[in-house]
Amino acid sequence: MNATNSPESALPMPDDWHPADVLAALKKRGRSLAGLSVANGYHPTAAGKALKQPWPAMELLLADAIGVAPQEIWPSRYDNEGSPRRRAKT
Repeated sequence: MNATNSPESALPMPDDWHPADVLAALKKRGRSLAGLSVANGYHPTAAGKALKQPWPAMELLLADAIGVAPQEIWPSRYDNEGSPRRRAKT
């Protein structure tokens, strides 16, 4: 079975949250990207990078701070079991 015929590709892919929505959810909880990054031992800009590219460890920190699962925020980055999808090597 190739990628176009797989059961996963037959289902419509829900949209990832817009980065502004992630920021708004953090702000509602009194958190910031920089604060979350520094509190977890990362550079202040680290959490912002996870909004643009896959970074499962940071995605988990962001999702925990918001109170949802990472796959709810970034369904395109996770499989049906909630495991991070592997990126294709280029």
